[in-house]
Amino acid sequence: MPSSPFALRQHLLTALTALVFGFLGAAIWSYSGLADNRTRSFLLDNPDMLPQMVEAYETQEAELRLAGLGPEVFVEFPGAVLGNPKGSRVLVEFTDYNCTYCRASLKDVDRLVAEDPDLRVVIREYPIFQGSDISARMALAAAMQGKYRAFHDAMFQTGDVRAAAAAAKLDMARAEVDAVSDAVTAEIARNLELARELGFAGTPSWIAGRKPLEGAVGYDRLKAALAQKAPG
Repeated sequence: MPSSPFALRQHLLTALTALVFGFLGAAIWSYSGLADNRTRSFLLDNPDMLPQMVEAYETQEAELRLAGLGPEVFVEFPGAVLGNPKGSRVLVEFTDYNCTYCRASLKDVDRLVAEDPDLRVVIREYPIFQGSDISARMALAAAMQGKYRAFHDAMFQTGDVRAAAAAAKLDMARAEVDAVSDAVTAEIARNLELARELGFAGTPSWIAGRKPLEGAVGYDRLKAALAQKAPG
């Protein structure tokens, strides 16, 4: 599943290439050879236009999908939040503890939180890697004890559920029950469905301001997107 965004991008790139050169073929049939040659030369001299077209198309489609969702995507599972729990500026992150890019992005999120006391970071546990369901469930169980941040950080540091739970000082008897509760199961199912509706297929994925983003996009892109007012 994590590789599917690349496959989708390649598919779109192929389709757009065919579309562009299909139009070009029609132009060659209809117009003067000089203008056609200039158009063809321009496209061949600027092959980076096609990936840019794909990215613009993907962004447009993701924004349309986001606009079609209700406010639910901006509402955290109780306790599964970083930064200011009552902040009016919202960053949503779909994350997986077995994702190295999610781990690398933690410093960007921490920097954004440190700089903006009004930022609320809604974490959506999105376990798409093998074995990630256990850590995602324990993270939500930690949220139910008010210890989400401690577990979240420790899990990325250690990569071990038991060690992270110990570091967060969880009540393990309670956590093991909560981890398999209907509430936690429903939350993970909800996150998987929200990601599907948004067209997300990898981690990390984000909603920053009005902009859905995929991948370890970095601090600058997240900060710029957050400058826009979030929908809802």
